[in-house]
Formats: sequence, structure tokens, C-alpha cells
Amino acid sequence: MEERIISTEISEFDERFEQSLRPQYLSQYIGQEKVKNNLDIFVKAAKMRKESLDHVLLYGPPGLGKTTLAAVIANEMEVNIRMTSGPAIERPGDLAAIVSSLEPGDVLFIDEIHRLNRSIEEVLYPAMEDFCLDIVVGKGPSARSVRLDLPPFTLIGATTRAGALSAPLRDRFGVLLRLDYYDNQALTEIVSRSATLFEAEIDHPSAGEIASRSRGTPRIANRLLKRVRDFAQVRGNGIISIDTAQEALELMQVDALGLDHIDHKLLLGMIERFKGKPVGLDTIAAIIGEESTTIEEVYEPYLLQIGFLQRTPRGRVVTKLAYDHFNYPYFEE
Repeated sequence: MEERIISTEISEFDERFEQSLRPQYLSQYIGQEKVKNNLDIFVKAAKMRKESLDHVLLYGPPGLGKTTLAAVIANEMEVNIRMTSGPAIERPGDLAAIVSSLEPGDVLFIDEIHRLNRSIEEVLYPAMEDFCLDIVVGKGPSARSVRLDLPPFTLIGATTRAGALSAPLRDRFGVLLRLDYYDNQALTEIVSRSATLFEAEIDHPSAGEIASRSRGTPRIANRLLKRVRDFAQVRGNGIISIDTAQEALELMQVDALGLDHIDHKLLLGMIERFKGKPVGLDTIAAIIGEESTTIEEVYEPYLLQIGFLQRTPRGRVVTKLAYDHFNYPYFEE
């Protein structure tokens, strides 16, 4: 798959520079007001009772700050956090080693929790409910079950596919929180804050310009800001102005709605060749030279979200909004 600057997937490069931008406490966390307000109450109540926080499931599209929020919760609870991911836990023994090393009240964060092996889920259930582990020792007739007591801990799971979680696992989370796409105002604040941490000078209109092309996602906003800052340093005076931001974003082929050259290729291919008629997924894949699963999981969601594409029983249809965006006369079947 072609690398895209507006991709929501995290790269090793993103991980390095995101660490320095992440807020530490709820008061520093921008956006997601409903989630923050609920968490503030749950955290304060748990601390007043001197208990560990209920298990928390964070779900929503990638790049919205689920990992950041998990670290914030640990900081607010004044405990340590241990981070891992669903694919990294391959055997029940791996999970046992992690949870048995936790201190009372600690947070265990499992990213991509929907990718946990079912056999590991079975081990996780008593750990979440009763804070104990049932481990089978030995094989055959001599095998026996050993129960290990665990300190109370908080499991925070993060997933982009809440529907892929098994019902028994999902039901064991006491707090379920959905993170939604950010509005322009919140993203503008995030860009301004990140620019301060980058020691880059930026005004409010320029921050708003970057925010408006970030597809409602802080990860993309920070990535675009970093590239615009480079442009300002090399071709300007180091200050990010509205003209500099617009020129840099145009060079990066990110338009006013956050669409890049691949989005343009997909939409214009459908408009110019099929003129409003429904198009099958395999045909779209052939037009832009990508796998159909990549189109369905990576390229389509944002286009569906902003109303440029519609899924119908006969295929995908480009809407009038997209025709207007590209200044094409609208063809209706």
C-alpha cells in the first residue's frame, strides 16, 4: 500500500515524536469533552474509595488518542502503566507474566485488544473479575490447576473495532468510552499546542488551516504540522503563516478537505469513467491499482464519513458533494 501523509496508521517515526506531544493529565487533554467529564468523575470516585478504577474499554477510529488517554488515566490515578498489544500476547503464560508483575492499582493497557487469542481471553476473564489466574501445570493425567491471586488492577483495552470483541470480554468492562473525530476548533488548539512544544511560531489562522485538512484526527494534524514547519524553515523565515501553510499543504497534495492524491484518483476515476453509475469494489481496485480490502478498510471510511461516497446494493456511487468539490457537472443515473 502506498504511504500517505494523511494515513491514520502510526509509524515508528510517529511514535517517537508523539511521545513528546502527549498530554499527561485530563486538564491538558484537548477535545473529547464527554469522555473527559465521565473519566474525571470515575477517577475521583475510585480515589475517594481508595479502589482501583473499573476496567475501561476505549474504542473509536485510529489516531484519536486512545493510547494517550490510557496514560492520562494512569497519571490521574497516580499509578504505573504497563503497555502491550493483543498480537504481542501469544500464549497464556505471556499474560500471566505481565499481570503477576503488576502492583496494586496499576493499569494494564492492551492495544488492539480485539486481536487477542480466544484461549488468552479465557485466562483473562477471572483476572478481570476476581483478580486471580487459573494456570494449568503439567500435561496429561498429572495436570493440575493452580490459582494465583493478583493485586487489584485496571485493564484498559483499546480497539478500532469494538464489534470484533467477543461479548463475554466486552461485558467485563465497567466503563465503555467512544472517542469521536475532533472538530476544527479542538484540532486548531492541538496544532497550536504542538507548535509551542515544537518551538515553532504559528498564528491562529494557520493552525486552523492545518486543522481543517487533518480529517478530524490529531495524529494527522501533528504530522502535517511537522512537515509545514520544515517547509517554513527551508523556504520561509521559520514562521508558519497562512500562505506558507497553504503552499506547503498544496505541495503535499492535501486539499482543503484533507483529501490526498489517492482520494482524488479514486473519486475522479469513478466520475470520469462511469458518470454517476454504481461501481463495484473490484472495479475501483483495478482503477487505482490497490487491493479491494485496502480500499474498503483504508480509503473508503473517510469518503463515506464526509458524504462523498455511498454504498448501494449495486456498488459504490459518487455523490453530488464530490462532483461539486471537483467542479464537475453532476451525472445522476
